[in-house]
Amino acid sequence: MANKQDNPVLRLERFFPYRLSILSNKVSGIIADTYKDKFAISITEWRIMAVLGECPNISADEISAKTQIEKSILSRSVNKLLKRKLIERNMAQDDRRRSIIRLSATGKSVYEEIVPLSYQYERALLECFSKEEQSQFSHLIDRLYEHASALK
Repeated sequence: MANKQDNPVLRLERFFPYRLSILSNKVSGIIADTYKDKFAISITEWRIMAVLGECPNISADEISAKTQIEKSILSRSVNKLLKRKLIERNMAQDDRRRSIIRLSATGKSVYEEIVPLSYQYERALLECFSKEEQSQFSHLIDRLYEHASALK
């Protein structure tokens, strides 16, 4: 007779990586509906634009490192943003093999419209926590990120 230990069952509703992934998808999906409907921008495209809004004039490799977006997916999304003229790409002055990406004027305008919506959504999402809990939660996320990076 087989022991329960022989065939372990993964209880997804209690498995932290699964729960974190589902929560991330839910949180991203809700705000994405706002900018997808108005601007026809995907979650990945917005993440790229958000990084460029904070860190203009960086390479695709740097965007990939900051967003953890897989390079082939990043490349497709960058091409879509280029076609829509939301970003611009030029060769780096110091290394002609490397391209530098930045928001275009149109991209900056879209970015400036989405940022307040993002902050509004963040406030609504976090209102279930006290200010102290929000601070603790932020600290715990930072700590978990560092720990996960060390496990790699």
